Amino acid sequence: MTAEPPHTTSWPMPPLDGYTVDDLFSLPDLPPHTELIDGSLVFVSPQRSFHALVIEVLVFGLRKTVPGDRRVRREMNVVINERQAPEPDLFVIRAEAVIGPEESRYEVKDVELVVEVVSPESAVRDRKRKPQLYAEAGIRHFWRVEHGEDGYPVVHVFELDEATGTYGLTGIHHNQLKLSVPFTIDIDLTEIDHL
Repeated sequence: MTAEPPHTTSWPMPPLDGYTVDDLFSLPDLPPHTELIDGSLVFVSPQRSFHALVIEVLVFGLRKTVPGDRRVRREMNVVINERQAPEPDLFVIRAEAVIGPEESRYEVKDVELVVEVVSPESAVRDRKRKPQLYAEAGIRHFWRVEHGEDGYPVVHVFELDEATGTYGLTGIHHNQLKLSVPFTIDIDLTEIDHL
């Protein structure tokens, strides 16, 4: 019996100046949830249960409270410029940005709130680079969700400081997320126990 040759994967050779949004949406066979950050393709690791459950709690809570002229979306690319198309865990957009069921991306100008649930493999991107990109693009509200010591999500709420172009922390929320901006929000974070 002869040994079979090892399986090889044929990865595309990156362009000299990096990938663009056009590449992201036209290259065949990219893994689901691929992001474009700084002209590089970023492949996402499989989700952990905590990550998926937190997204469900927040999506359900936001959909109950979002005004009629807004929509909640999850895990879709937000195009910032030709070299940046991150995929937030969830976000809120203007309703008129929704064109139809075939959409795979939204433009940053339509985004009001982005949420990143921090995972061990993406912690640096979720805590540093992606918030920087969102702030520079003018997204007014950003939430970073961490896994609390008690097993519940901890939501760090940030608002864009227009004078500096950076996010300022406005609160850290345990158990209950109750806000008045960008709209009235009241989400029981302990609902994660019931999913």
